[in-house]
Amino acid sequence: MSVWGSGATQLAAIAIFLATYVAIAIGRVPGLRVDRAGAALIGAALMVACGVLPLEGAYRAIDLDTIALLLGMMIVVANLRLSGFFRMVTGWAVGRAGHPALLLAAVVVTTGILSAFLVNDAICLVMTPIVITLTRALGRNPVPYLIAVALSSNVGSTATITGNPQNMIIGNLSGISYGAFTGALVPVAALGLLVTILLVLLLNPREYLTRQALPEVAVPAHYHGWLAGKSALVALAMIALFFLGQPVAKVAICAAALLLLTRRVSPKKVYAEIDGQLLLMFAGLFVVVRGLEHAVLTKEAIAQATQLDLGNVAVLTGLTAVLSNLVSNVPAVLVLKPFVETVQDPQRAWLVVAMASTLAGNFTLLGSVANLIVAERAAKDGIAIEFWAYFRIGAPLTLATLAIGVFWLR
Repeated sequence: MSVWGSGATQLAAIAIFLATYVAIAIGRVPGLRVDRAGAALIGAALMVACGVLPLEGAYRAIDLDTIALLLGMMIVVANLRLSGFFRMVTGWAVGRAGHPALLLAAVVVTTGILSAFLVNDAICLVMTPIVITLTRALGRNPVPYLIAVALSSNVGSTATITGNPQNMIIGNLSGISYGAFTGALVPVAALGLLVTILLVLLLNPREYLTRQALPEVAVPAHYHGWLAGKSALVALAMIALFFLGQPVAKVAICAAALLLLTRRVSPKKVYAEIDGQLLLMFAGLFVVVRGLEHAVLTKEAIAQATQLDLGNVAVLTGLTAVLSNLVSNVPAVLVLKPFVETVQDPQRAWLVVAMASTLAGNFTLLGSVANLIVAERAAKDGIAIEFWAYFRIGAPLTLATLAIGVFWLR
């Protein structure tokens, strides 16, 4: 029950929502040491404190399926990384590349496929240091390869529900099966990876348009055979169960629990890989958006949004892409939820939102968490990825892949 009148409650909900989304968009609260996760939690607490939502309503607003799925995937990826599995796979792929263009293709395809099934942010954390080590050993310029890692991780993650956090939310909100989601968006991701290779290659002619062959260089691969095998088998079984229609959250958290049954890896090492800030931000955003829906987004208000013709694939793609670049893709997906549910074909609309919110992340270096992970990890090794160096590839790639998505889903 609100402590204020309904009008005051609506104003409070709008103010809290806008303040939270602005803080998330710029990454902090000016003048304070508050990050995105903190801003989401503060926004959620204010929704309860101001009477916009009761505490029980805030609890119910948090989508525990999404939280469990993301947590489970983090633990599975942590075991794969700690076992050295990713270095093994990458070493095998790039070891067959005898030319810079083939090396680029190997990096893009490997990053894209791994990102499709194992969360793109985590794959960027894994692939960035590997690519840096490899390109330095080969005497190549690491920047275009690192940009390719960021771009292909976003494009590849479009393909499945487990590719990125926003797709996980959409999978739970829409009820679309893992197989149906993948079947609809794999062609977009595959064509997108091909366009990524072509654009990076053509816009960096000095690096790739050469007859110079690459020397044979082995990627240092320190791995634990038993743990790598066990983690890979569990991950493959998990993905197979996804396609067989089992609840993805249940499968992921059970796979994670199975991998925690070990005598070889300290639990602290696994827990250190869990992004608690991301989980906290999700929980807070669920509450903030539910507060806005409850107080402001009445049936009449939502009905007025039908004038935007969100059933039109091009219109919904454009709106989602712009919103994703303004406030980031996860908040964009959550705020679009009540409007998407009103269109004539909500399942197709959700696929459009998944496609557009993910591919829009390639527009600028600040467009997705995956991009920032690559840039920040590269900076630690003394490699600067400049905003414009990224933008001249990312912007045309975004427009091209969004056009592919619109054509495919129309």
